[in-house]
Amino acid sequence: MNWITNYVRPKINSLFSRREVPENLWSKCPECGTMLFHRELSENLNVCTNCDHHMAISPRARFESLFDGGAFTEIRVPEPIVDPLHFRDQKKYPERLKAAQKETGARDTMLVVEGEILRTPAVVAAHDFAFMGGSMGMAVGNAMIAAAERAVKRKLPLVVFTAAGGARMQEGILSLMQMPRTTVAVEMVKEAGLPYIVVMTHPTTGGVTASYAMLGDVQIAEPGALICFAGPRVIEQTIREKLPEGFQRAEYLLDHGMLDRVVHRRRMREELATLIRLLMNRPAAVKGDLPKPEPAPVQAAAAE
Repeated sequence: MNWITNYVRPKINSLFSRREVPENLWSKCPECGTMLFHRELSENLNVCTNCDHHMAISPRARFESLFDGGAFTEIRVPEPIVDPLHFRDQKKYPERLKAAQKETGARDTMLVVEGEILRTPAVVAAHDFAFMGGSMGMAVGNAMIAAAERAVKRKLPLVVFTAAGGARMQEGILSLMQMPRTTVAVEMVKEAGLPYIVVMTHPTTGGVTASYAMLGDVQIAEPGALICFAGPRVIEQTIREKLPEGFQRAEYLLDHGMLDRVVHRRRMREELATLIRLLMNRPAAVKGDLPKPEPAPVQAAAAE
């Protein structure tokens, strides 16, 4: 061993060694397998730039792209009882909640806010599928009621973005009771003569589909979204038959009359503003309809 081995070679290796790239800089499209740079993917609203596959997006990121200037006001939702059934499987329910809260930075799966979409005020709620699969528990029931009460109080339309795996098993029958609770919340909005619009994203399944997700005055879905009560694999195993191509996907449901529209995420802002204004009998939204600047004072021409 000499100074060349001990010093020179390690120095050269350090200069030419490959730098480690953080794993969170790239995402792989689950549909086409394309590697997407995180900044480019975020600017495209988590839609694959190669195949147009709509990936999951957090409620806050969705709201920032939806509302004017990315500004919105969060509506307070009453806190539910934590672990009412003292449920435990591999982990205790409170431990699962804390892990999901740490991962997503949210209190629960549904976020309720108020803001303007192309100068069109609305109350909007959205599921976060990253929070325990967007499962519907008592917190979701509280959120839907808070959203409905806010919409009725402010005389605003209610828009809900769904992304859920169904009822939350850790809350048992209390989770299933949210189906009639959320249905009553929707009826509050409709009885007040206000629009209720549902945007179903991938996936929308189970008790959410069987309650407030299918009660909209207008039913919209993002492209390729799975929308069902029981999934296609369960149905195939039950009836022992091969299902049609694209069964229970947004485009299939649109062709069979279950949906009114399938709208790309980049066009969702304009679509919702147009629908809300039509349903509330308001004039069409005008892009960039900011107040006109005051005309500059006309100066008198200098006397010749």
